[in-house]
Amino acid sequence: MYTKKLYTRVGAAALALSLLACKKNENSGKWPVIPVLNANSATPSMIRALPEGGNLLMYPLISSEDVLTESPSFVYGAQPDGAAFFRNPEGKGYIMLNNHEITQSVSRVYLDEDLKPTKGEYIVDAEGGRWRLCSATMATPAEHGFGPLFLTAGESGEESMVHGITANASVNDRKVKDRVLPALGKASMENAVPLPKQAFPGKTIVIVGEDQSPSTSHQSAGQISMYLSNSVGDLESGKFYQLARVNRDPVETNMVRGNAYDVEFVEIPNAKNMTGKQINEATAAANAIRFARVEDVDYRKGSASNNREIYFVATGVSSNRIDPVPGFTMWGRLYKLVLDAANPLKGKLEVVMDGSVNPGKDVVNPDNVCATENFVYVQEDSDSYYVNNTHDAYIWQFDCRSNNYKAVITMEHRRDDNAFNSKYNPSNDRRLGTWEFGAMLDISDIVNLPNTFMINIHPHTWTNDKFRNPDGSGLISNREGGQTIIVRGLPR
Repeated sequence: MYTKKLYTRVGAAALALSLLACKKNENSGKWPVIPVLNANSATPSMIRALPEGGNLLMYPLISSEDVLTESPSFVYGAQPDGAAFFRNPEGKGYIMLNNHEITQSVSRVYLDEDLKPTKGEYIVDAEGGRWRLCSATMATPAEHGFGPLFLTAGESGEESMVHGITANASVNDRKVKDRVLPALGKASMENAVPLPKQAFPGKTIVIVGEDQSPSTSHQSAGQISMYLSNSVGDLESGKFYQLARVNRDPVETNMVRGNAYDVEFVEIPNAKNMTGKQINEATAAANAIRFARVEDVDYRKGSASNNREIYFVATGVSSNRIDPVPGFTMWGRLYKLVLDAANPLKGKLEVVMDGSVNPGKDVVNPDNVCATENFVYVQEDSDSYYVNNTHDAYIWQFDCRSNNYKAVITMEHRRDDNAFNSKYNPSNDRRLGTWEFGAMLDISDIVNLPNTFMINIHPHTWTNDKFRNPDGSGLISNREGGQTIIVRGLPR
């Protein structure tokens, strides 16, 4: 019933947008035109709006079962995560890059003027990717002062590194391994995020999140790292730092919501030439803050002062899915880090969302973040299967101005729809949180449609032998499908 009503709304909205687009096209004759959005994928939307999300429109863009006209053998791989979306510099239409986490690969999909995918290929395969590739950030000359360069971080142990992939990378280079940036550190990383050029003019600053659980072999746990160069676009000769409290208290849970804490970035000398193990040991010795898995990072959009406001999540850890590990968040947190305008190595740190306040009903295992001018969208990965969790994965909308937040989107599992469930959940896994959100991007300005976002989905229970080996490397045998959806109506 809900699905039928949703698609009726989508169809009506698409018709209205179609008429508007035609009028704009006739009057302007210029590119880019306003796209006419449709459900271009054969796969129905795997997400839906929650009541507080309002009347959102969902347009399935692409999934693993879709056949593209110009590349019928291309398979859109499992676990689409970190992404980039930009206008095709060689003609009309758009290009979308996506990490595929479990297959260690990066796909490039070409879309026409109305965002219909037409062609797909892989510019990084599992051999070239080397590690799991999670979140990512596209550095551009307009925003960051250098690029275009797709920064995608490896997340397969403490010796992983950040890749720098050019937007026009050749498919012939998909196996190349030496596109890494060792000056940005070695760690099990989730994302490497360059700050905009206006935040600290004349400098290159990259904030890196380390997705590492605490252990006896990795005492520093998860980290917020900074790479800093006094030359724009220099990703080789800068210095590497880790975030610490001024009082050198490294315990995450000694910080609570409602307080602001003085922090600074402590240099790890010669990090470029160190192993990940050595960086970890130096970080622990420096008493940097030990977070429970820093999964993703983003900066607030808009003014220079906004750009110095950084948001990141600690996903959380538990040894038995019931109890926290002492000193670390279990349910997960969203942090706000405000860098000093005169010195990027100093700042204030706050906890602004904390799942332990209302366990299982509040935020659960936040994974990805998407910051706009006024909001931060926090995407959950609740497949830790905590015993007291009460909901499937949510997207939360955090208001940067009021610090209030609410859940606006959730997964549309349709477990009681036998046909849907037998196809997209053939193992009939009934646990909450089996599907997770990947990255989310604000593409409003790129496509000339306000309040328009791209959201990646990991429907882990959707498996099919046809989805094996999508990048052609033959190295990964995962059978999962993936989906990407365009959502309209979320405020920025």
